[in-house]
Amino acid sequence: MSVLRIRKLGICDYPPVWREMQSFTARRNPNTQDELWLLQHEPVFTLGMNAKPEHLLSPGDIPVVSIDRGGQVTYHGPGQLVAYVLLDLRRLGIGVRRLVEVLESSVIDWMAAQGLTAQARRDAPGVYVGDAKIAALGLRVRRGCSYHGLSLNVNMDLEPFERINPCGYKDLAVTQIRDLGVSLSVEQVAQDWIPYLASQLGYTVRVD
Repeated sequence: MSVLRIRKLGICDYPPVWREMQSFTARRNPNTQDELWLLQHEPVFTLGMNAKPEHLLSPGDIPVVSIDRGGQVTYHGPGQLVAYVLLDLRRLGIGVRRLVEVLESSVIDWMAAQGLTAQARRDAPGVYVGDAKIAALGLRVRRGCSYHGLSLNVNMDLEPFERINPCGYKDLAVTQIRDLGVSLSVEQVAQDWIPYLASQLGYTVRVD
């Protein structure tokens, strides 16, 4: 069984972590252990490679960074769990669509264990509670290896989402774990969610 190395990075500025993901992916080889980076970001809007400027409505004083993942515009900030999946997809024998499905279903299954009902949408990747989005996905694959990943709203200020069309959808509602009646820290959510992801991909877990 493959081992997934867990790195807990705390609260980080966006650009240095992004550069390190790129560097890690560029230098890895067929024997490099897969990693899951768990963190929170300082406030930032990120624009994916397909992002349209009109979806960034009024960023104000929050930095805007154009990056190399798929998708449109999203917001990251404290109180949101960010999980970056640095995986060798060829070694796992899966494609990017399967990885998206695993990320979505791992969150849905974890939420079900908390008594919360969520679902995925084929037309718009992510996890939703009713019509409100609670988790966003954005990935990049280079040489068969993934980086970027998942953001799950836990206990944060949701106001910045009003400054954008989240993921390119006008008037898309956004929600979070706290507002659904579950009071957990980002660290608790991360710790509880890891086994759901690891089991679906056939990993054992190593926490550094």
